Amino acid sequence: MDDSRLDAWGQMIVATLPGVAISHSVAFGQLSITVEAAKIVEIARFIRDDRRCRFVNITDVTAVDYPGREKRFDVIYHFLSPTLNTHIRLRAYASETTQVPSLIEVFPGADWCEREAYDLYGVIFTGHPDMRRLLIDYGVDGRALRRDFPLEGCDEVSYDV
Repeated sequence: MDDSRLDAWGQMIVATLPGVAISHSVAFGQLSITVEAAKIVEIARFIRDDRRCRFVNITDVTAVDYPGREKRFDVIYHFLSPTLNTHIRLRAYASETTQVPSLIEVFPGADWCEREAYDLYGVIFTGHPDMRRLLIDYGVDGRALRRDFPLEGCDEVSYDV
């Protein structure tokens, strides 16, 4: 899909969902929509069900940490529309205490991706049926992919050979 079609499509989504979709941009052949974190379920349902979109596959949920900002996390969602043969990215801003609604109700495949973002960044997803650590042991303090996490880790580990 060329950039002009993606731009028109982004304009359509922002115009259709005022107060939910805040803005859009096109870069590297991919459409990104900035959304209100509290309304993520509403826009996810729209892009899945609207006949102009048909994004029926969630491919990833992750975060990016910017510790200098008040809302330090960009919570990033990637979706695929096999019908349109294209991807879309949704971006929501969240602080350490922002509770982002879980997408499991709309996309059950978001389960482990949300758990991973919680485990590695500390993003809190409300309404998730099993929000517990996935990759890192409970004895480890901190969140490994935050930029303020020490490079040598928080705990000293020794092994007997």
